[in-house]
Amino acid sequence: MLFLLFDLDGDRYALDAAEIVEVLALAPTKSIPGAPGWVAGMIERHGEPVPVLDVSQLALGRPARQLRSTRLVLVRYAPDEAAQTGAPDSARLLGLIVERATQTRRIERAQFLDTGVATPHARWLGPVANDGAGLVQWVEIQQMLGDDVRALLFPPEPGETETRPAKTQAAVAQPPAQP
Repeated sequence: MLFLLFDLDGDRYALDAAEIVEVLALAPTKSIPGAPGWVAGMIERHGEPVPVLDVSQLALGRPARQLRSTRLVLVRYAPDEAAQTGAPDSARLLGLIVERATQTRRIERAQFLDTGVATPHARWLGPVANDGAGLVQWVEIQQMLGDDVRALLFPPEPGETETRPAKTQAAVAQPPAQP
């Protein structure tokens, strides 16, 4: 499998290239009042709004640094129902701001192993693999949004039936506590 690697304060993470639509230079976003702090805002792509998450803010509690290697990665995000049915047309775009996104790497799925650490507030942190240069952790895009944030960023389209997810604290990704 091919992965786009990025860095969070010295630790390496990987996005499955099959879920990536486009990698863009970092661009300004329009803020979304009332959204969690790690929701950087939204952009417009081909006339459609695309919500954008700041992965550094989500994971580390600080905004992404504006480096030359900081990228806006557009990925396919499928709500749970679409993922279960395999309906590709229900996938929506989600933007991820990531630092030091300069390399791709082929890593076989079988190389990834469970971390052995439960991360209920960061369900998106998946298994790890050693690629010869150290550990890389797989970021599971489909786990990035809890029910409440998904409802905020991807409200039902007019004419769609609205489902009201059960509210659970563990379902919402939380940034680390500030000291």
